[in-house]
Amino acid sequence: MSHDIEEARAATAKPGSRNQSRNQSSSLRRALAVLDHVRDHADARGVSLTEIADDLGLSKSTVLRLTAPLIDGDLLTRDRETGVFRLGHGALRLGQAYLSSLDIRAVAADPLRRLQHIVGETCHLVVYDAPDVVYIDKVENEHNVRMASRVGMRMPAYRTAVGKAILAWLGEDDVRIVTDAGMERRTERTITDPARFATELERVRLTGYAVDDRENEPEVRCVAAPIFDHTDRSVGALSVSGLASRMTPARVREVGPMVERTGQEISHALGSSRPPRRRSEKRGGNQP
Repeated sequence: MSHDIEEARAATAKPGSRNQSRNQSSSLRRALAVLDHVRDHADARGVSLTEIADDLGLSKSTVLRLTAPLIDGDLLTRDRETGVFRLGHGALRLGQAYLSSLDIRAVAADPLRRLQHIVGETCHLVVYDAPDVVYIDKVENEHNVRMASRVGMRMPAYRTAVGKAILAWLGEDDVRIVTDAGMERRTERTITDPARFATELERVRLTGYAVDDRENEPEVRCVAAPIFDHTDRSVGALSVSGLASRMTPARVREVGPMVERTGQEISHALGSSRPPRRRSEKRGGNQP
């Protein structure tokens, strides 16, 4: 009964009045509630008019009135035979537009800083620009020795943990672009053989994170994990870097899962639907 009274008030409100503005705002909120309800409860069968009305405490006539503009905007569809509601293509386009507009640096900023606060070492964020990675953010502990990296710097992907983390989930053609560009030896530990590099990427897939064991800088170890976008493609990575004297093999094994979880957090914020890696999966020998 209260909903019918509210509808009557909305119908009799004078144009431009404060009541009309309030009622329009209320209608918008309820229309969005209907949209959210269909999103959360629709399966292949859809959601019936009765289910929406009962679950949201609205009359059927009110639901029909609220869904009309949503259907016009293609945010909802209604089956002509069964009368059930489903999300429309407009909802998909809206979601894709939102995901495409996300800035990986902005999305990763808080998780990256939280990770740095926990581990106390320098953290990096990179994107992939074959055959290199490009550093787009860096958070470091001012009390530690500063890393040589800088925002805007490019580095060959094959000799960095972030590069390995990205390439491990790309295809063979992507990896070949990197190896064909040359695998110059930077330190005595740099991997320069394509076959050995392929084995290294398999280890990354097994462990969930990559390790640069003094392959790019002689005294630095890095641990990195991939970042996936809304298409589930690895487009970037984050890493924790420190002097090998602090980033011992035991510390690498401790930090690795933390980096992996942070990568998953950022990926999900970017719209990735990849599930977390199962902890029971075999862990390979990717540690130094």
